Amino acid sequence: MAIGKTIAKSNTWISPIATVDVVILKLTDKTLSVLLSRRAEEPARGTWALPGGFIRSNEDSSLEDAARRTLAAKADAQSPFLEQLQTFGGPTRDPRGWSLTVAYFALLGRDAIDPPGSGRWFEVRQSRVEVDLPFDHKDILAAALERVRRKVEYSSVPVHLLPEAFTLSELQDVYETLLERPLDKSAFRKKIAAMDFLEPIAGEQRRGSNRPAQLFRARDTKRLVLFDRLV
Repeated sequence: MAIGKTIAKSNTWISPIATVDVVILKLTDKTLSVLLSRRAEEPARGTWALPGGFIRSNEDSSLEDAARRTLAAKADAQSPFLEQLQTFGGPTRDPRGWSLTVAYFALLGRDAIDPPGSGRWFEVRQSRVEVDLPFDHKDILAAALERVRRKVEYSSVPVHLLPEAFTLSELQDVYETLLERPLDKSAFRKKIAAMDFLEPIAGEQRRGSNRPAQLFRARDTKRLVLFDRLV
């Protein structure tokens, strides 16, 4: 009898809770910030959490569509850079039952508007924020930050954290902030020129204490350029 019950139990199919969570990052001054939202419902009502939402099988034609819907609703933004991170799942991550979430991360420029509603930007220091995150959101945030920092070493991903127009010095500042180490100015500019993913904005310069600096923009904000070697 016990064996029969075990078999019956093992053959029971469950419908897991399926969501998307989006780690939305931007650079404020020289500090990386992540967007968190107050949870309006249980579980963990009132806590700060990563923006997310249920996957709507009758509305979302793809997982990316669900992630972009969440991005638009929680940040009132459309990011040219949105990448799937990984899937997190298990029977204990959500008190409502077995659940999985497909995590994405998005990068917004410095000129991104303030989030609507209950959203707020939190500074990220040593891959953490100042508040306790519910579920496994701490692990999701840490995984996203690790992915971003790895991609910085060999790609053009930092341009997505800048406004549309920027100087080469500002671009180098972003690389150095994310890599947490200084870069040789001459070698950096030679590398950027060789990869040819920027274009100068004709007649546009930024005036500062020294001579005016040429403004640049990405040739294609939807294209990620991979370098032939690490920065």
